[in-house]
Amino acid sequence: MHETITAGNVAVVTGGASGIGREMARQLAGHGMRVCIADMGGDALETAVSDTGAALGMATDVSDVGQLRRLKSKVEEMLGPVNLLMNNAGIQPGSSIFDAEGNWERILAVNLWGVVRASQVFGPDMAASGKPGLIVNTGSKQGITTPPGDPAYNVSKTGVKAFTEALQHELRGMAGCRTEARLFIPGFVYTPLTARGRSEKPADAWTPEQVVEFLLQSLTRDDFYILCPDNDVDRATDEKRILWAAQDITENRPPLSRWHPDYGSAFADWLKR
Repeated sequence: MHETITAGNVAVVTGGASGIGREMARQLAGHGMRVCIADMGGDALETAVSDTGAALGMATDVSDVGQLRRLKSKVEEMLGPVNLLMNNAGIQPGSSIFDAEGNWERILAVNLWGVVRASQVFGPDMAASGKPGLIVNTGSKQGITTPPGDPAYNVSKTGVKAFTEALQHELRGMAGCRTEARLFIPGFVYTPLTARGRSEKPADAWTPEQVVEFLLQSLTRDDFYILCPDNDVDRATDEKRILWAAQDITENRPPLSRWHPDYGSAFADWLKR
């Protein structure tokens, strides 16, 4: 287990009232950490705190930097200095290029600015403490391969990737700093965010328990990019998809050539190699 995940240490998990965040809170509490679940207020938050063994629940809109500052102040007052921050809050209501739904601003505010601002609020004191610390930011494969269909979500998660890379670079250059950042990249996980009206887990999906166990195992290593498989896509396939997307630039192909009619067979052949 990563040295930060120690009994008595303090963790904050945003978006912790359901799905991956809730399971992360449960497992961290099981390791003896004093966990604060931060999520939108209501019954789901109260139930999550009770069911996971978390020490504290705080109604928090991560898109509001004032609420993030209040969250930090309250956690320090009630539990102590934060050792682990998981920026997991995210939404996916759907989007289109010309924003017919009016969702772009809210998606970016939660998925991207929520990660950036929470890291900026909690990170300086974590870095200055000289103690082991972790900032785990939940990204997405959609922020790397950017498939068509939900551009606002893709943009937000691409931003999380770029920000977390820059954050880790900054932290590792700070004298005496033992806090590090990691980019968590889940696969297909059956959660309220991805259920889309389904009442049973699709065979291709992993459970939150499987995903969090994979994350915790990865945190014991020096992996920055925690690229998670599922029951449909293994790591080798993920790697090929990511390489193909990057080579759209180096090969001067059309953007999103994986879905371009002139390149479909070439991509299929690439996967078979």
